[in-house]
Amino acid sequence: MEYFIFAGVLLLFIVLIMIKGYLDSRREQKRFEKRLSERYGEPIEREYRSGELEEHVSMYYRKHEEAHQLDDITWHDLNMNEVYRKINYSYSSAGDEYLYYRLRTPLQSDEELEHMEQHIRYFMEHEKERVTMQKHFAGLGRMQKFSLYEYLEYLDTLGERNSIRYYLAIALVLTGIGSMFYYSVGVGICILLIVLCRNMMFYYKEQKEIEPYLTSFRYIIRLMQSAEEIGKEPVAEIAQEREQLLACCKKMEGFRRNSFIVLSGGAGGTNPLEILFDYLRMIFYLDLIKFNQMLQLLQKHPAEIDRMVTIIGELETAVVIGEYRTSLNGDYCIPVFRPDGEGHAFLKMEKLYHPLLNNPVKNDIEVKRGVLLTGSNASGKSTFLRAAALNAILAQTIHTCMADSYTGSMFRIYSSMSLQDDLESGDSYYMVEVKSIRRILEKVREAARDKKHVLCFVDEVLRGTNTVERIAASTQILKALAGGNALCFAATHDLELTKLLGGIYDNYHFEEEIAEEDIFFPYRLKEGPAVSRNAIALLKVLGYEEKLVKDAEAMAETFLCTGKWGM
Repeated sequence: MEYFIFAGVLLLFIVLIMIKGYLDSRREQKRFEKRLSERYGEPIEREYRSGELEEHVSMYYRKHEEAHQLDDITWHDLNMNEVYRKINYSYSSAGDEYLYYRLRTPLQSDEELEHMEQHIRYFMEHEKERVTMQKHFAGLGRMQKFSLYEYLEYLDTLGERNSIRYYLAIALVLTGIGSMFYYSVGVGICILLIVLCRNMMFYYKEQKEIEPYLTSFRYIIRLMQSAEEIGKEPVAEIAQEREQLLACCKKMEGFRRNSFIVLSGGAGGTNPLEILFDYLRMIFYLDLIKFNQMLQLLQKHPAEIDRMVTIIGELETAVVIGEYRTSLNGDYCIPVFRPDGEGHAFLKMEKLYHPLLNNPVKNDIEVKRGVLLTGSNASGKSTFLRAAALNAILAQTIHTCMADSYTGSMFRIYSSMSLQDDLESGDSYYMVEVKSIRRILEKVREAARDKKHVLCFVDEVLRGTNTVERIAASTQILKALAGGNALCFAATHDLELTKLLGGIYDNYHFEEEIAEEDIFFPYRLKEGPAVSRNAIALLKVLGYEEKLVKDAEAMAETFLCTGKWGM
């Protein structure tokens, strides 16, 4: 009787623990749902490991590289990693990697942008459905260290595996058992023990080999579960995506079937049934045989895995963009794309600002030809170039601009701005700059052949060489970048260019205001070339000796009057 009481108490204890675990899980889920509703659009609290974006999050992009995506120079010129971090509200690796891909892949058709816009607006306007989807994304979760695509590459290193040697090992076990009846129990047991020892040593060697690959198997199982759950959601807006997800799951069903044989248990388990099953796995190689079956199925269906990642990534990116828009408190616009009536490139932005600045000064600009931007250092030229470039990119990637309005052509976008010496190749700054600009010239010619438009940004053309050659070469380069299919925004200190190129470029400038003891930058874009010469006056404001300042002013005045330098 005491044994029955003890067993009953133990069973009740186990049931209570299970109930507590269930209730804790439900409470955590409720807290997560509440946070999704109440903190929607609040600043992101997430830290990224060093190199995480370049080495892992970028893997989907690298597996789907295509022509006219943002190249590495443009991406780094515009500090797009920081833009990505500011936008990324995702909860899954699929969302992380697809958003990175989206930001590097400007769309070139209204149809693609409109399809994405429909999803963005739907999830912004339907909180219940949005929260449900975010729970599915969170259930999928993130890979801890590497991208799924990296794990799939590792799987390829296994090549073709078959289970013949495992079946032979099982046959040896059965032979040992049979020998107990055919010869004698003693002889049979000896044979069986030898076989079991041999099989267990061989098992641990094989099991150690497949262990690193099980992480990808577990994530693919979660991927299929999330795809199936999303596929069953009654959301008409994503009917096409739901149908495709379920179709992928159907083709991959064999991968999930009995996958517990490989993915459950393992060293350290305390459940008696799990321990018993571990021994059965070791003796009969059940998990190794199932692993090979799952591997073969993966190798037959890489397109289905990629499609599930893509669809889930697309959907989560739509949710993420909606949350990012909410974080802007209405200070954004939906871009409008249309031709200028003559087939030329054009761009108009009102109240444009940089998305990474906390208190930005907004500016307007409307151009149908190139822009030459002049002004002193720190006056706002580079920031304006980056603001214009970023908004052109965001217009065609997340369909969201940091402006009151954005209207223009669809562009292929390139920049040459934050360059530096290349120590590995031994290239000087000038060589790096020349190569960077040459690639833009090639892209402009290529776009002309394709009847597409290019938008490019160059900060301080050829600053790495002497004045005479810089002005001559810069003039010809900027002439080559000025055409019906291209818009070039170029910042320069060389006022000579404003006259040499005045017939094909519009001139704009930023200027500073200098008081007796201070300097102020209003960061307001103004039409026309810069007219003030305040570089030397800045020396005085910053505390340089009065004699040095006056001598510098005298030298400058002499040169302007005579065209010659004198000491």
